[in-house]
Amino acid sequence: MTATTKKVVVFDYGFGNVRSAERALARAGADVEITRDYDKAMNADGLLVPGVGAFAACMDGLRAARGDWVVERRLAGGRPVMGICVGMQILFARGIEHGVEADGLDEWPGTVGPLQADVVPHMGWNTVEAPADSQLFAGLDAKARFYFVHSYAVHDWSLQTHNQLIAAPKVTWSTHGKPFVAAVENGALWATQFHPEKSGDAGAQILTNWIETL
Repeated sequence: MTATTKKVVVFDYGFGNVRSAERALARAGADVEITRDYDKAMNADGLLVPGVGAFAACMDGLRAARGDWVVERRLAGGRPVMGICVGMQILFARGIEHGVEADGLDEWPGTVGPLQADVVPHMGWNTVEAPADSQLFAGLDAKARFYFVHSYAVHDWSLQTHNQLIAAPKVTWSTHGKPFVAAVENGALWATQFHPEKSGDAGAQILTNWIETL
C-alpha cells in the first residue's frame, strides 16, 4: 500500500454482497477490508455500507453490529460514508415495506416506499439525471447506465438548506414509473440506489470518484 492509497472498510453486518463491493473498490485503487470491527470502521479513510433485503431487517442487523453508531460518529467528525442500495435507503428517516414501518438512521428526511411503476422490481440498466456540478458522476456521459435491483425507493426529496456555510445536497434522479432518488451527495455522506459494483465501467468511475475525495 502506497502513502496515497486510501483505506476503505466495507461494513459487514450481514446484509449486502460484501465480496463484490470489495473487488470493485480494490479495482478502483483502494486498500479494502471487510469487517464489522468498530475501531477499524471508525478509523478508515472511507466506510462503505452495502445493503440487500428488507429495510427493517437491514436496520436490525446494522444496530446489532453497532453500525448505526459508526455511521453517526463518522459523520459527526466529517468522515466519509457511502451507502449502496438498501445501504442508501436506511439513511432516510423511515421505510415502509408490506405495510410495516421501521425507523431508519434519519440522516435525511423522507420515507422509503414501494416503487410506483407497472413493473416491479426495477431490475436492470437505467440512466440517471445528475446535477451538473456532481462530483460523484464526474467524467461520466449523461447517457451512462447503471444497474438497479430494487422494489422500494424515495420519491420525494424535502431536505433544504438556507445556510450559506452549508452546501445544499446534490440529488440525482432516475425514473421507473415515477421519478425516484438514485443518488445523493451531502457533505461526507454519499449514497447510490444503484449498484456501482455491478455497473461496469460507469460504476467503476463512481467508486473512483468517491475514493478520490477521501
